[in-house]
Parts: sequence; C-alpha cells; structure tokens
Amino acid sequence: MAQEIELKFIVNADSVETLRHHLHTLSEEHIAASQLLNIYYETPDNWLRGHDMGLRIRGFDGQYEMTMKIAGRVIGGLHQRPEYNIPLTSPELDLARFPAEVWPDGELPADLQARTRPLFSTDFYREKWLVNVGESRIEIGLDLGEVKAGESAEPICELELELLSGEPADILKLARQLVKLSILRQGSLSKAARGYHLAQGNASRERRPTAILQTVAKASVEQAFAAALELALSQWQYHEELWVRGNNAAKQDVLRAIALIRHTLALFGGIVPRKASAHLRDLLTQVEATLTSAVSADTAVWDAPSAMAKLLLTEWLVTQGWRAFLDEKAQAKFADSFKRFADIHLSRSAAELKKAFAQPLGDSYRDQLPRLARDIDSALLLAGHYDRALANEWLENWQGLYHAIETRQRIEIEHFRNTAITQEPFWLHSGKR
Repeated sequence: MAQEIELKFIVNADSVETLRHHLHTLSEEHIAASQLLNIYYETPDNWLRGHDMGLRIRGFDGQYEMTMKIAGRVIGGLHQRPEYNIPLTSPELDLARFPAEVWPDGELPADLQARTRPLFSTDFYREKWLVNVGESRIEIGLDLGEVKAGESAEPICELELELLSGEPADILKLARQLVKLSILRQGSLSKAARGYHLAQGNASRERRPTAILQTVAKASVEQAFAAALELALSQWQYHEELWVRGNNAAKQDVLRAIALIRHTLALFGGIVPRKASAHLRDLLTQVEATLTSAVSADTAVWDAPSAMAKLLLTEWLVTQGWRAFLDEKAQAKFADSFKRFADIHLSRSAAELKKAFAQPLGDSYRDQLPRLARDIDSALLLAGHYDRALANEWLENWQGLYHAIETRQRIEIEHFRNTAITQEPFWLHSGKR
C-alpha cells in the first residue's frame, strides 16, 4: 500500500505554454510527455463507488498496472488516499492479487470479479518535472487529454503536484508560487469523479444548499471548527465549478460560501484570535470585491487572490495553522465538547434573532439581512448533534423569513417572522430541550 498525497489544479487551457515555460525554470529534471490510457471499472450496482473505492488499469509503453484507491480525504484540492498498485502483464483484471486488507470484510467478494466491467476511460499525455522543495521530493504532472464514457467526453487540462517523499506542507508551499501565475484553479473533482458523472448520463449539476454540518460523535470544538471550514470550502469549489460550466446563478452560492467562512471565523472567534486569520480575511475581501463586480466566471476563477484564498484555507486545514495562535486557555476551550459549545451558541443566536425581529420592522427589514444570514449559518454549523427534523423545521422558518425579505414579500415576511420568533428550541436551553 502507498499513501497518495497530491494537489490538483485545473489549468487555463489558453495558458498551457505559459505554465510549461514556468515549470522549466523550476527544474531541469524534465520527463517528456507520454501517453497514459486508463480504464476505470465498476459493477452494475456501483458496489465499488458505494464503498468509496476506485479501480483502474493503466497502460503505459506496453506495461500495465492495476490500481485500487480506497477511502481517503479530500481538502480543497488536496487528495490523500491509500492506494494499492499491482503490475500486470496484460490489461486484464485480476482482483485476487490485491491483499485482503483492501476489501471491506477482509476478503474478496466471491462474485466481484465476474460482475466488474469497464465504465469509462481517460486518455491523456502526461509531462513531468521533478523538484525539491524543503526536504521534500515532488512530482509535477501536466495532463492534457480527455475523459470519456460512451459518447460523452470532457477535456483534461490539469496540473497535479504529487508528494513522492517529505511533508504535505511542501506541496502547498510550491503551490503558493504557482497560483501567482493566475492560470490555475484548485480542482476538487478527480478524473474518476468526472468519469462517473459522464457514465451516469452527464446530467447538469444542481446548485447545492448548505446542509446542516455533520461532525463525528463526541466531537471537540476544534474538530467542529475544522469541519465547518471544510464544508464552506467544499461549497465554494462546487459552485465555482457550476459557474464555470455556465450556471450564472451559482455565483451567488460562491459568495454565500465565502460568507460561511467568515461566519465560521466569527462563531469561533472567542477561541481563535483575529490575527490568526488576518491574511485569509484580507484575501476573502479581495475576492468578494471581484465577485460583486460584473465579472465573468472565465475571469474570476483565475484571479490570483481567489486561488490563493482557497489554497491558504486548504493549508490551514492540513497543517492546523490556527494552533500557533492559541494560548493554553484557548487550547483547553478547543478540546472541550462541541455539544456544549453548540448549546450555548444556539441560545445566543436565537436570542439575538428574537430581539431583532420581536416587532414588525416596516421598511427596515433589509437592514437585518446580514445579521439573519450570519445567525442562519451559525445554526447550520451548530445543529448537527440534534434531532434532524426539529432542527430543519426551526431553520426553515428563519430561511423562509430571509427569502421573503430578500424578495420583498410583505405578507410572507410577517408570517415567517411570527412563526420563527415563537419556535421552541431544539437544543438544550436553560436545562430544557
């Protein structure tokens, strides 16, 4: 087994030569482009995908390799997944050659080999550079080609930084240099993810409302903080991809995701000091200024502050960069129960909302939209440990009020205001549910 750690970027197709020229300045260890043909496999019932496993055979220069990637973690565009590689003499599956630890129950399912069939392919040329950064050895791969499933295809124009040895922080250090070129954007969708989407009919991806944050059982405050930032970053990247693909409404979802990052920093601001996130917040301000102008997706997504902000947030999450700013008291608060933290802060948010909307506001409702957005986001981040139906019902009334104010529906505003402010808490409040 190997632990694959790589950072993926989408490359501006019009700037490939600019990137190639820059990479030549970083290293003389250059490997000319060679063709890689990959066939990805799946069962009719998507058994592999359902177990977060990816299976492929790669052909290169008359040699073949069977690879299984199993459940890992993706933060921003940084992919960390265990993988198993088996050399083959011909491009034919032989699942029995994988070690038993690959399989969820410790052994190869009896009928899996017979049920597994080719699903999609990727055919691309990979050009490589090898660089040393700090104590780390990093492979830079420029991939140009396409992913295909039946009659559907998408271009591949990507840059991958793979850690051959050393520390993940060095990949991020190299990436900071590269995004300054303003021709890269972090990509969270792997080639396999794109191939599966094509194979399933290539339906238009839908906008995705922010869901209630789910954390691990008995999560600490710090675990919830990191999970909240990961959720916001995921929302940002997902909707940026939709915007690039022509869904102009997704631009507002990108702005909401950035706001969610800010609201997360504010929610946990009693523990993480502002100086810890000063550079990130400055970059977010620059990105927001760009997005609120009449900018197109093709211009905005290659903007250096946007790429740098997502990369900085990725680095923060991978290295837990906030810890350097915490004193002993803050560290103790971060180690405390998130459930207790959520009880306290949900009560505060609810009290703030009830006070703000206790009376009809006439023509002043829109002045309260920033406050309402912040407290809705807080509830989304805090409500994961409670009864889902009750939490959703409570949230939907405040979200309905927000929408009614935004769209100036006066009758609906008063309906949702009255309903929202009289709701019972779904969390532990003053000793009561």
